[in-house]
Amino acid sequence: MKIDWLKPLVGRPGPFATVYLDATPSAEAGDRDVANRWRAVRRSLERQSAPAGVLDELEVAVLRPTRVAGAHGRVLIAEDGGVAVDRVLRNPPAVATGVWLPVPVLLQAAQAADEAVDALCVAVDRSGADFWPCDAGGRPGRAREMFEGPNDEVSKTSSTGTKRAIIESRAEDSWKRNAEAVAAEVDRRVAQGRPEVVVLTGDVRAVNLVRSALGQEAARRSVEVAGGGRGPGIRAADFAASVEDALDSYRERRREVVLAEYRQDQGREEGAVTSIDDVVAVLARGQVKALVLAEQIALDSTSALAATGGAGGADGLLGGRTLWIGPDPMHIATSRSDLADLGLTDGLEELPATSALLRAAIGQDAALTFAPEGSVDLVDGVGATLRWHDDGTPKEVAATMSGDGDRFRSPR
Repeated sequence: MKIDWLKPLVGRPGPFATVYLDATPSAEAGDRDVANRWRAVRRSLERQSAPAGVLDELEVAVLRPTRVAGAHGRVLIAEDGGVAVDRVLRNPPAVATGVWLPVPVLLQAAQAADEAVDALCVAVDRSGADFWPCDAGGRPGRAREMFEGPNDEVSKTSSTGTKRAIIESRAEDSWKRNAEAVAAEVDRRVAQGRPEVVVLTGDVRAVNLVRSALGQEAARRSVEVAGGGRGPGIRAADFAASVEDALDSYRERRREVVLAEYRQDQGREEGAVTSIDDVVAVLARGQVKALVLAEQIALDSTSALAATGGAGGADGLLGGRTLWIGPDPMHIATSRSDLADLGLTDGLEELPATSALLRAAIGQDAALTFAPEGSVDLVDGVGATLRWHDDGTPKEVAATMSGDGDRFRSPR
């Protein structure tokens, strides 16, 4: 998935407050439960010397209801300038945490992006459509926007002095013209908002007419889900579950596209690299198309944050490996001396490897994919697909020696 929405965080001097919170309101206490969890996190951030102004900005955001039903989490990242990231997580964390560090803890925000699908729902009938965004759980992100077609003669009911065939012909012509108008509106919204998926639902005949009138890009992104509609009588919970299933299938396909490319390019011994050292080398050259991380890294990061109360949550990942960064996102190296060789002496900083890798990937508009255990071969739990390669690109050689297989593992 794309993580370019995190780019405003890259290159800023920091420090940052990163909050990882259970945002589920209880049936009895409602949003007061969320407020209580936040107060505990705020006290932790105060002990870490986070400024009151930053905490006040976070509090305003945290206490603003998500309007999301059911269990869910939330990740927020803030600095002196305000809250830069506020994303809903499908699953709440076991323990609410907050950290005040020189760099944001990006892994949780990236995990939120992996769980999310930018979807536009369109409920169609023969007179028009309703539009609304929905999350990966099928839940609406805001109120529906109504769109009415230009033709209102949609009924086939006969009237005195007019032949039924004429009335039916007029009605069907109105259905078609309204469907074309709805399709044009879908095309406009796709071009403007670039949703990953367009969920079409509603009157079966109208949906078919709209789909046949969609432009190429909107048609490529569209999927039909039964059970929704514009009028009363819709079973909202059942429809949301169907949308969730459709979006889960899309997420799996989205991930598999990247992993299939990685496997293919790794097999050809070009176009993909693995190991921390080789991934750092291609990140420094701006070659990375998609950064691939073992899914276990995200799971371990969540566990580490919970176990440490937020302190040092990324330090134990990738075997405690650290990397060096400079002022520019593409300033990344395995040692300080490597950056010094480039003439860089100011603004150098040593970071946990996961933080440095994500920072560099975001800075060059790379995508990010989490690989389930056993799905691909990753040395050190890290790999990348490339935009281009040349003689200076690290060349991967398939593991053939008896000991090489031990290097392909998910890190702890």
